[in-house]
Amino acid sequence: MGLSDIEIAHKSDLTDINDIAGKFGAKEEYLEPYGNYKAKIKLDALKDYNPKSNLILVSALTPTSAGEGKTTVSIGLAQALKKINKNVSIALREPSLGPVMGIKGGAAGGGYSQVLPMEDINLHFTGDLHAITSAHNLISAVLDNALHRRQIDLDQRRIVWPRVLDMNDRALRGTIIGLGGPYSSVPRESHFEITAASEIMATLCLAEDYKDLKRRIKNIVGGYDYNRNPVTVKDLNIAGSVVALLKDALKPNLVQSIEGVPALIHGGPFANIAHGTNSLLATKMAMNYSDYVVTEAGFGFDLGGEKFLNMVARYGNIEPSALVLVATVRALKRHGGVKKGEIDEPNPYAVAKGLINLEKHVENAEKFGFKPIIALNKFDSDTKKEIEAAKKCCLSNKYSIIETDVWQDGGEGGIELAEKVVESVESEENKLEYLYDLNMKVEEKIEIIAKEVYGARSVNYSKSAKRSLKKIYKHDFDKFAICMAKTQYSLSDNPKLKGRPEDFDLDINDIIVNAGPEFLVPISGSILRMPGLPKKPAAEIIDIDNEGNISGLF
Repeated sequence: MGLSDIEIAHKSDLTDINDIAGKFGAKEEYLEPYGNYKAKIKLDALKDYNPKSNLILVSALTPTSAGEGKTTVSIGLAQALKKINKNVSIALREPSLGPVMGIKGGAAGGGYSQVLPMEDINLHFTGDLHAITSAHNLISAVLDNALHRRQIDLDQRRIVWPRVLDMNDRALRGTIIGLGGPYSSVPRESHFEITAASEIMATLCLAEDYKDLKRRIKNIVGGYDYNRNPVTVKDLNIAGSVVALLKDALKPNLVQSIEGVPALIHGGPFANIAHGTNSLLATKMAMNYSDYVVTEAGFGFDLGGEKFLNMVARYGNIEPSALVLVATVRALKRHGGVKKGEIDEPNPYAVAKGLINLEKHVENAEKFGFKPIIALNKFDSDTKKEIEAAKKCCLSNKYSIIETDVWQDGGEGGIELAEKVVESVESEENKLEYLYDLNMKVEEKIEIIAKEVYGARSVNYSKSAKRSLKKIYKHDFDKFAICMAKTQYSLSDNPKLKGRPEDFDLDINDIIVNAGPEFLVPISGSILRMPGLPKKPAAEIIDIDNEGNISGLF
């Protein structure tokens, strides 16, 4: 058996963060070191923003329980670009503690395509998620204090601001707060969400600077008064203190890959409930200093990819130069009907059958003006016939497909992919086209995503969703972008429908207004904003020895 991710990380030689910053191009005066191997970069480093960079967006087919390794491929691709003498950096999300301790594990890549220091990044890192948790809960505390003291006209039945915690804890999905009599505020129902689902997280990741962050924070809606008008953070008069808590969290974090590629790891919104990519500041910082920047969008292209191109790129005035879609033999077999317990059994027929899912994502990418490159991420269980089946089907459809083995071989295993990416960039064959105009009606924008991206037949709205639409139009939130919330495990809103579902209706249960990041969140299907722990959580495996060495992270 080979080395585990954390064992590989422990055997790696780290370069001092000051040297990494020098390689990246950031002046020493812009650096705020957190020890020897990680640092914050001050926003002043963007004073002379003049990007001449090629942004490479990495997305994937619909994810499965078999795993796809999108982050590993992103890091491996960046290392491969370095090996062919490109000035490159990485921009990725930072992990949330809940999934790290739960079922997903860490989010620092794997094998010989990781970002380091792996334990720090996967655990507390530089404290960003703690700051976001505190800022979010400050609003909660002041909101309830204002309710208790009757300082504002706030309808306690229409408070929409929850509390957050950076941990998977299903027991907090529904709570009763304010118990204990008249000195303990007003009793009411509430709930907790995981910090990555916080509107503060999404807001920070789309903010341009402190001024813009404060503007966005002021607009956040905490609830509604008895006339059903929004009560905002501006009404609570605490925008300044909220942003003060986020002072350091707004600065991107600089670390390195296992092969010394500078990596900006910053922000971590989930793609099934938010926009699923790192902060715009981190992406722009990387683009300002590197000729090539590799970033990723969470889950499949129908979620993270669509949101990146329709919303993040538009709001940030950036545009990818190339698009990579990650696929695996294992995931293709799952979409071809193979059960999870049979995933390691050779089945070239199921691989070919499952390509119908990848085909839809390629079509979607083309609607945005991109010719995607498919990265077939290799696993040890893949057979030659299965790999040949995937390649044959892709080539017959004239898709570019490159086999990669960046987990095992690091950058060396992604050189062919890197060369294909450079070829795509230099050909200037990709030109971003948004799928909708922000001035369209909300229903039109939702319908375009549902029909064009998911393949839905129609969109149905519940009574709650229809009431939300009236509220959205009344308060002029209708020009916001759309940030769909649905399962990541299917193109539809039913996680059991694998492959390429057809003739299905998309049901919208409600539409949440996120006025900070300036997007609307239509809720389709059952979406948990506070995950639970599995029967055997990763927390049972993680340990630390007497010398302080951590084990069990993956």
